[in-house]
Amino acid sequence: MSAVTDPIADMLTRIRNGICARHPRVDMPSSKLKVELARILKEEGYISNFKVGDEGKKKVLKVFLKYATDGTNAIASIDRVSKPGRRVYVGAHKVPRILGGLGVSILTTPRGVLTGKAARKAGVGGEVLCNVS
Repeated sequence: MSAVTDPIADMLTRIRNGICARHPRVDMPSSKLKVELARILKEEGYISNFKVGDEGKKKVLKVFLKYATDGTNAIASIDRVSKPGRRVYVGAHKVPRILGGLGVSILTTPRGVLTGKAARKAGVGGEVLCNVS
């Protein structure tokens, strides 16, 4: 098994694939950044819950996907912006608005992992990890 070069893109792809396959939950290797991403997705209402568990020596992040009663998924699209080959940084005044404020951009900033709205409010910029709508 080969090592993953972009763990964040791997996480987003697992979530995207889980939604397409209508899985109730997706599992992935855990890291502090992935847990912070999951925390923001939960706070913004895109996933129902997440848990960090142990499987042997490795920590596993379990993300519980969210669907509406009519079967539509909470996440319409989830896209990686900054990649290992091309990092995307923005200043405090250039933080992107997704779908006119209906979507969420997630950034890593000096104050931690924040949504675009929180970063604008705090007056900080950073690396744009992904956009969710």
